[in-house]
Amino acid sequence: MIISRTPFRMSFFGGGTDYPAWYREHGGAVVSTAIDKYCYITCRYLPPFFDYRSRILYSKVETVTENSKIEHPAVRAALEQLKITGGVEIHHDGDLPARTGLGSSSSFAVGLLHALYAMQNKMLDKLELAREAIRIEQDVLKENVGCQDQVIAAVGGFQKIDFLQNGEIRANPVTIGREKLDGLQDHILLYFTGFSRIASTIVKEQLEKMPDRKAELSRMREMVDESLKLLSAGDLARFGRLLDESWKLKRSLSSKISTPAIDEMYEAAKSAGALGGKLLGAGGGGFMIVFARPEEQPKVKERLKKLLRIPFRFEGEGSHILLYQPEALPEPR
Repeated sequence: MIISRTPFRMSFFGGGTDYPAWYREHGGAVVSTAIDKYCYITCRYLPPFFDYRSRILYSKVETVTENSKIEHPAVRAALEQLKITGGVEIHHDGDLPARTGLGSSSSFAVGLLHALYAMQNKMLDKLELAREAIRIEQDVLKENVGCQDQVIAAVGGFQKIDFLQNGEIRANPVTIGREKLDGLQDHILLYFTGFSRIASTIVKEQLEKMPDRKAELSRMREMVDESLKLLSAGDLARFGRLLDESWKLKRSLSSKISTPAIDEMYEAAKSAGALGGKLLGAGGGGFMIVFARPEEQPKVKERLKKLLRIPFRFEGEGSHILLYQPEALPEPR
């Protein structure tokens, strides 16, 4: 029996520059962090006592006689790529709902690969694990996804991630000290807008318009370094206002990134004293962060009291194996 635990992520600056279509020509970077909300994957070889070969449990339950018939694309692809032909049981649990801007699909891919490799008694370097998840999502499944989610899910922590034109990816921990990091966390409120969406659909339009959005994406890349200087200086007010500028730029990349309802929520937060914020992930719904001084947060919470607020903390461990019991694994069939 193997159990992996992989965090979800919260992104701040540089989103959009982590797509190969952009960084292979211009280079890219993001500032992003893992949070203490997780995707759990349990897997084992399935004992030979059933009239099916494999069982996959997520938002639905699949029982199949051969792995090629598995409907879940990431599970089917991962088993194929790792050449696992025996019957398996895979069970997914998540702390927060999928399709809500927290990189849940990439956390699933990273956690699944981590567990399956452990089931084969193999251990990958965390960046290697992220690259394998990127390869499956982008090259095998042909999903419109970037590269930051897989890296943060695998590595964890508060990171500046660089995407080089030669395809290299570098994760650089942001070293600002515990006091400043705690201060940053204390300025952030996390809300669920009540809307879920399919990120790949939203990103499709953004990618199509990318050649016409060079100025916006270049400015969003500049904000990565700018934000880190502000954090280092402890200037959280300007960090919050920079988030506001970044959100306005992001909204201009695609007509599907925001909606009138989301704009109304965001403006309500700002009118109550918030300095900035943004929708997480591709946009269109899901989770929103609101950046406000602690003394202003009671007014913000009152204005947004109809929304579900999720307490969180930053997370530094990344994907790891919670339970490893190879002696409990029967021979694959």
